[in-house]
Amino acid sequence: MSDWWRGAVTYQVYPRSFQDTNGDGVGDLPGITRRLPYLASLGVDVVWLSPFFKSPMKDMGYDVSDYCDVDPVFGNLADFDALIARAHDLGLKVIIDQVLSHTSDQHPFFAESRRDRLNPKADWYVWADPKHDGTPPCNWLSVFGGPAWQWDARRKQYYMHNFLASQPDLNYHNPAVQDWALEVMRFWLERGVNGFRLDTVNYFFQDSLFRDDAADYRVKKEPEGNPYGMQYHLFSKNQPENLLWMERIRSLLDEYGATSVGEMGESHHAIQMMGEYTAPGRLHQCYSFELMGYDFDAAFFRDRIEGFFKGAPQGWPMWAFSNHDVVRHATRWAKHGESVDDLAKQTGSLLLAFEGSICLWEGEELGQTDTPLDFEELTDPQGINFWPEPIGRDNTRTPMVWDATPNAGFTTGKPWLPVKAEQAARHVAGQEGAQGSVLEHYRAVLAFRKGSAALRTGKTRFLTLREPILGFVRGEGEGALLCLFNLSPVALSVTVAGVEAPTGPSIHAVLQGDRLTLGPNAAAFLPVTGTVAVQG
Repeated sequence: MSDWWRGAVTYQVYPRSFQDTNGDGVGDLPGITRRLPYLASLGVDVVWLSPFFKSPMKDMGYDVSDYCDVDPVFGNLADFDALIARAHDLGLKVIIDQVLSHTSDQHPFFAESRRDRLNPKADWYVWADPKHDGTPPCNWLSVFGGPAWQWDARRKQYYMHNFLASQPDLNYHNPAVQDWALEVMRFWLERGVNGFRLDTVNYFFQDSLFRDDAADYRVKKEPEGNPYGMQYHLFSKNQPENLLWMERIRSLLDEYGATSVGEMGESHHAIQMMGEYTAPGRLHQCYSFELMGYDFDAAFFRDRIEGFFKGAPQGWPMWAFSNHDVVRHATRWAKHGESVDDLAKQTGSLLLAFEGSICLWEGEELGQTDTPLDFEELTDPQGINFWPEPIGRDNTRTPMVWDATPNAGFTTGKPWLPVKAEQAARHVAGQEGAQGSVLEHYRAVLAFRKGSAALRTGKTRFLTLREPILGFVRGEGEGALLCLFNLSPVALSVTVAGVEAPTGPSIHAVLQGDRLTLGPNAAAFLPVTGTVAVQG
């Protein structure tokens, strides 16, 4: 069972938005525990919990002030232990976020570090002297806007922050920081977690000489809404020392049979870096934002999937179309669907047919769309700082919708983000058991994947077909499947050989003789019986 994670399907839960049990409008750990049977019935293997640790919530929990305790808004450690026990009883594994590249500025370590240059924690964060003219040591930028440097009058130095100024970066060049981080992970492993999702996994180290990042060399169709995207981040992240740190993490996880998923925050060489970070002895899996943009054609998907396995045959990816940081894919790719439901069902089939592990974002299985929000409704600092573009993250983080009661069953109080009518209409109760619903389609595809060795771990062979048809064969011999997708809202047809009629959760696909009609947003799974040929 050491490879239990390989080919598994993970469901990301955003604790603030999943289920509130005490009426304060914020989701909590008891609420997640209450809804675990739903996730088990959906057919996923793993639940990933976004941060629930003690935090001032300047970045909604990604600014941690105590790594070994639960923030009271979510409950307490006993609630967490009950969640783990219930998940394991249901056959679900649990991984949790670890936000270890930076802390909150309210963490005791930072309070000590900023006091002076001689205290025991003085070199636990990234500090640098100003240039002679008082400006920061280099041109590095913050993801959330402005320089990645904040002046501190106590030490008369700048400290580095890749994100908010209230999120100072830890100094991983200091071995004591690494040792501390490993002990944090051990604390949660001892409480029964099955692994970690490592936030901003390529941000741990920065160039110790503080050399300037270069200008981005790429030609872009549209100007950047965020200056961070105007740089090529050669020195502020992605340093080679990071890979040795991944090996230390892997050694710890192997003691517990636990897994790791790294978030690759990189826009230049993400697929290549996913391979480097999941090489033997490093992370188990890695995902990037490569499939979370607006590209939606056969050549794009083939290039990313095929490119990973050619470049990193010993690595392992986790693929996702949406998460808590990006526009939901039902909204991003809407123009490619005949309807939201058709697109949602097809993209669910597509994602779950990919070689690798899979991650679903809460509400994805309902065909959930992004929630339009007014500026006054925002809580996300990124969305506020860059209003109106790029769109912030609150739009995708609105509460899960469970039923037709007020606030869609999420809370009896005022929800922390609004539940609007368009999103509430896609609630779980309305789709449960309803033939043809997005939810029931996801259940069918998840069951189909779980029962197919070819889809879980089989190799992929892509077929060269004309746009907008994407085709590939998963697996070899008995059980192999031809997977075909019409990535458009217009019906098309092809001739096929060496296969049987579409099976399982195929949609809008009909085989007559050797002619396969692929309706709008069709997804077809065809058992392989001989030499596969597709033309059209």
